[in-house]
Amino acid sequence: MVTGATWHSGNAAKDGQDTRGWILGHFIDPAEGVRHSQDVEVKWFNHPAGDKRAEWTTDDQRTTLLLLISGHFRLDLTTESVTLAEQGDYVLWGPGIDHSWEALEDTTIMTVRWPSHS
Repeated sequence: MVTGATWHSGNAAKDGQDTRGWILGHFIDPAEGVRHSQDVEVKWFNHPAGDKRAEWTTDDQRTTLLLLISGHFRLDLTTESVTLAEQGDYVLWGPGIDHSWEALEDTTIMTVRWPSHS
């Protein structure tokens, strides 16, 4: 990992180990420089097959992009269910839509969420 005040390079899987996969966002220590952001959050996560979020999110007021890097992943939204099966498949949803998910096989997902605040 190499870090400067206004730049950073590293490995997403390693850098996100202590933050549940999140590598950019308001919850990253400001000492991390550009990884701390009030504007956007980015997550890289490797989900083992069968990993799931059984509970639904509630009243999230952000916009979210979920992008499949590899694997097979089901995202359940309050509006419908979407299965991501081909590299590059994605789902984008806005404020007020709740979700849960399940990794149908070993899966790598990148999530981008904005703005970055709870």
